[in-house]
Amino acid sequence: MTTVNLFRLGVLTSGGDAPGMNAAIRAITLKGLSAGFEIVGINAGYNGIFNLDTQILSAQSVDNIIQRGGTLLKTARCSQLREEDGPRLAAEKLTQLKLDALIIIGGDGSFRGAVKLAEFWPKPIIGIPGTIDNDINGTDQTIGFWTAIDTALDSIDKIRDTADAFERIFVVEVMGRDCGFIAMESGIACGAEQIICHELIEDEETYLAQLYNAILHAVTWRQTQSYVIVIAEHSLSICSAELAKRIADFTGVDTKSAILGYIQRGGAPVAMDRVLATQLGISAVKAVCEGKTGLMIGMKNNEMVEIPFAQTGLKNTHNQDLIKRLKHFNFDLTD
Repeated sequence: MTTVNLFRLGVLTSGGDAPGMNAAIRAITLKGLSAGFEIVGINAGYNGIFNLDTQILSAQSVDNIIQRGGTLLKTARCSQLREEDGPRLAAEKLTQLKLDALIIIGGDGSFRGAVKLAEFWPKPIIGIPGTIDNDINGTDQTIGFWTAIDTALDSIDKIRDTADAFERIFVVEVMGRDCGFIAMESGIACGAEQIICHELIEDEETYLAQLYNAILHAVTWRQTQSYVIVIAEHSLSICSAELAKRIADFTGVDTKSAILGYIQRGGAPVAMDRVLATQLGISAVKAVCEGKTGLMIGMKNNEMVEIPFAQTGLKNTHNQDLIKRLKHFNFDLTD
């Protein structure tokens, strides 16, 4: 009897988890199976390569996961891959696993790892952008971004209720690493009085002076029952609690701070993330079928695009699209 060697397609999730990763895993599995591939799920990110920790994915194993947060394959950050001999050893492990191609769902760090891995492993490697921060060049959206906004919005709406009741000022910190997209979108949607992200700040001292005076003017003339400030993490050299203290000292108004934190990474993905993840997963398998490698599948202007890994670093710290959008909604204090 002749043994048929199936094309073995590996898939892993790496770095920070993002709602919608399961939808991408599902799409990759189903599309890969329809192409006649065997789908090998690699557990715990790149660590699963080094540990030879895998599972075979079937239509049954990805059934009913499209609505689940987190990732079926688990995720991790892999220090071993960053070691000098790490990429070469990882390539040897992939050879042991008899993989013919690899799809990586993750952020810019995951893609940097893919570039290093490709130096020692010549087979197709395709990336899918999965991060709530939406900070990857070459794509308008990343998996998990819209769910993170929705989660942040729900929390800020609840904070607004208590802020109104006490006529307080609230400083609400959201995630985003070094990118202000979550702060911008959730801030606009919740009607925040101020949105702070590092893209808007050229001189912190001047910016803060303008901020304090704008808040004092608003509360003095009772323009609002409450005052909500949405701030992206790492926007200022001071923490959110210290900012709240300084605002209280300057205005004389009770000011509280709240950090939303990891809640933004969890929960069922919203429809936009499920659809995006499905589209990206299908397109990634198509790229593998065409023998392409060293690129990320993204979305630009509602069209699937292929971007070389070398062009998928972090979005520019002075993102003009974000700045224009904030100015349109009159949240730029530098005007």
